[in-house]
Order: sequence, then structure tokens, then C-alpha cells
Amino acid sequence: MLKLDEFWQLVLEVWSDGLYGIDVGQIIIALSILIISLVMRRLFSRLVLVRLEAAAAKTETLVDDKAFEALEKPLRLIPVVLGVFFATEYLELDGGFDELATNFIRSLIAFVIFWSIYRLVEPLSYLISQFEQKLSHAMVVWMLKAIKTLIIFIGAAAILEIWGIEVGPILAGFGLFGVAVALGAQDLFKNLISGILIIAEKRYNIGDWVLVDGVVEGTVEQIGFRSTVVRRFDKAPVYVPNTRLSDSAVTNFSKMTHRRIKWMIGIEYNATIDQLRQIRDQIEAYVLENKDFASPSDVATFVRIDRFSDSSIDILLYCFTNTTNWGEWLKIKEELACKIKDIVEGAGTGFAFPSRTVYLETTPSEAPEIFIPPSEKEVKV
Repeated sequence: MLKLDEFWQLVLEVWSDGLYGIDVGQIIIALSILIISLVMRRLFSRLVLVRLEAAAAKTETLVDDKAFEALEKPLRLIPVVLGVFFATEYLELDGGFDELATNFIRSLIAFVIFWSIYRLVEPLSYLISQFEQKLSHAMVVWMLKAIKTLIIFIGAAAILEIWGIEVGPILAGFGLFGVAVALGAQDLFKNLISGILIIAEKRYNIGDWVLVDGVVEGTVEQIGFRSTVVRRFDKAPVYVPNTRLSDSAVTNFSKMTHRRIKWMIGIEYNATIDQLRQIRDQIEAYVLENKDFASPSDVATFVRIDRFSDSSIDILLYCFTNTTNWGEWLKIKEELACKIKDIVEGAGTGFAFPSRTVYLETTPSEAPEIFIPPSEKEVKV
């Protein structure tokens, strides 16, 4: 019995000392508090968050819906933070462990706060998007990225301060490091500045069809800090450094007001003056009366007998369509080509094609020449 009492005393001693002098029973209860906080997290999501979501859905504006969607995940972390707080308070830690637990809880609180602010940037983008016409979509995207980066930096600095780590010397060290990096990464900063200038000048936006002479032609998909992604019409992406786009001539086809049609219509030389005038007048009437073509008061429109070419009399057709869509423009051109063919054929003439006429002053006789052999006297001589 004496040995059993000694064993029981050992069990009580281990139970009371536990881990770092903390009673095992307290540890079990603290773990139970954490488990309960996880259960409360589920109940909190079902009872509180669901009602908040329903209340946000009843309003007419979408801002509160976006805000709730952004804050949903940080809010679910609140019961866990409370569970950690109550668990550490129940353990009644002393000395360095108490300070460590306090800093950890403060870090969790700071993390939840700055995480919530970070996620609220998305609803902010919904509000800022209303100014895209003035700022451009790319500028809005860059502003949001800058705000997110700033929030991350401030949040990290706040957590470091909680743990007693001074941010000032770190920033000074980063400053010296940044100077060294800047010397070796000049192209990176050039591309960054070029990207800012491109967005500020609104040369192009995401979705625009651009042509950069000698570089690429396609649709802009993304304007990044270093490069711009242009997807060619064969669906291959091209990553172009911003400096190339800033220094080169960029044609933005998406900003066209009209699309041009410029044709030389070659008519046969045997066409009479009346036929040429009839063709010209009917083509001009078709262009002026068709709503697909822009009015002469807005753009230059000409249908004129232009020149005498080698094989044809050329009529210049110069006009613009109202649409800038390439597919619609092709359809309008097709209808115009069919109409011109009807007009030319209806006038009783035809289209000229390259030809060459050869004049011969004399023609050789079709009969073969008669061969007369030389005589014997001529041979002897």
C-alpha cells in the first residue's frame, strides 16, 4: 500500500506540474475552450453571418453585399481569437509566457483588423470603378494594388511593433538595399515609370486592339508594373516591356471613330463618258443613302473618276463606315462590292484587268522558204 501511495503522489505531482509548471487539468480545460471556440465559430456563421447576409441582400445598393462578402472570412476568425484569449487567461501564465501569450493575441487581433481592411479594398474598387471613364480601368487597378500593398506594409509593421521589433532600422536597411538593387535593376524601374506614363496618357486600356510597329498587334489583356500582356490574333500572348510601348508608336484601333474604305475601281477603256458618269452617280447615291456609311458632314466622302491607268479608267471610292467592328465592317464591304458589280454590269460595261497589246508592222509568210542548193561552178569558185 505504501508503494501505491507513493505512485499516486507521483501522478498528482506530474498532474500539478504538467507542462512548464501548468496543471494538466488547466491545459485540458484550455484546449476544451479552444474546441468550444471552433464550435462557436460554426454557430456564429450560421446564426449571425447568415442574418447579416440576408439583411445586406435586402438593400438596393450592392456596396453592402460586396462589403459583407469581403468581411465574411475575417469575421469567422473572431470566435477563434476569443477562444485563444479565454484559454490563455484561464491558464494564468506567469512571466515570459504571459507576455508571449499577450503578444500573440495582440498579433491575432491586428491580423484580423488589417485582413478585414485589406479585403474591404474590393468593395472600394466597386466604388472607384464608377470613375473609370476619368481615371481609366488600368489606373483603377494600379491604385487598388498600391492600396493593398500599403495595407500589407502597415499591418506587418504593426505586428512587428507588437513583438518589440523596431521598424525604423529595418526601413533604413531596406533603403540601402534598395539603392543597391536600383543600380542593378534600372530596366525594372524604367518599365515601371513607363507603365505609369502609359496609364496616365491613356494610350490604351484593357481590351483595346493595338498595333506597335515592329513589335506586336493584338488585344491588350493586362497592364502590369513591368510589362503589358498583348494577345495576338492567333491567341498567343506576348509580354511586351512597358518601355517598348512607351518609346514606340502605338496605333489604337479601338479608338477609331469610323472605318475607312478606299478602293480603285477599274473600268474598261471602251466605256463611254455617259457610262462612267452613270457608274459614278449610282455608287455615290448608294453610299450617301445607306445608313451604314458615315455622313459627308462628319468624314470625307468621294466618288470620282480619278485617273487613266495602263489598262483601265479608275474611279476612286473613298468613304467611311459608322461601325468600327471588324466583322460588321467586312459585311458592309461585301454588300458594297456586290452592289458595285451590279452597277457596272447594269451600265453595259465591265471591269478592266491588266492586259498588253503587241503591234507588229510585218508578219512573216506562213509558207516555208525554198532551199536552193549551190551549183558546181559556185562550189569550185
